[in-house]
Amino acid sequence: MWFFSHLLIPVVWPNEAAGSSEEDFSGGEIEVQESHRTGEDRELKDRLLRKYSGYISTLKQEFSKKKKKGKLPKEARQTLLDWWSIHHKWPYPTEADKIALAESTGLDQKQINNWFINQRKRHWKPSENMQFAVMNNLSGSFFMDD
Repeated sequence: MWFFSHLLIPVVWPNEAAGSSEEDFSGGEIEVQESHRTGEDRELKDRLLRKYSGYISTLKQEFSKKKKKGKLPKEARQTLLDWWSIHHKWPYPTEADKIALAESTGLDQKQINNWFINQRKRHWKPSENMQFAVMNNLSGSFFMDD
């Protein structure tokens, strides 16, 4: 059931004269629109919730899964740590290593990449010799072509 979207009802207060003009009514009009609109809004909301509640709950579950932060499974972390301990001097897995780690842990490659990025930031400090070797290799390639 739908009502007029905008309905003005003139109200004559008891102390006003019966022969008042149209101007007198302008200050005493009550907008019924708001009360009908809130009722209509509530009714529409209820209908939409009944119709789409299953879909909405599925979306909520999907969004909550994506927002969920947490630790990786213990076995997966252990596999990554094992690789890390073997390659602690240069913990940069190749693409083949990442694919193998993803298959063995059940994680996707983005998770593998993020784990290594975080692990290096938190727990790895390359030695000074390693830093100099990298710098020498980089600078050497610029000056070797002379």
